[in-house]
Amino acid sequence: MIKVLLFAGLHEKVGKGELFVEKDSITLTDLIEELKKNEPNLELSNVMVAVNEEFVNEPDHSVQKGDTVALLPPVSGG
Repeated sequence: MIKVLLFAGLHEKVGKGELFVEKDSITLTDLIEELKKNEPNLELSNVMVAVNEEFVNEPDHSVQKGDTVALLPPVSGG
């Protein structure tokens, strides 16, 4: 199982701070597609992704069972 943490507006849209994906291995691209299919309210086109607390920007990066993926949307403030 892969744990997906949602922050800021993503958390608000889903109503919870974490989701779980039942896969042994999946690429980030496929993970994002699976999340969008299961949670259609999520806007994931501009999120920053961290896997096990390290930022990753490679769509082909493989996520394994037991990993934690954090999705951080762009934020602005004053």
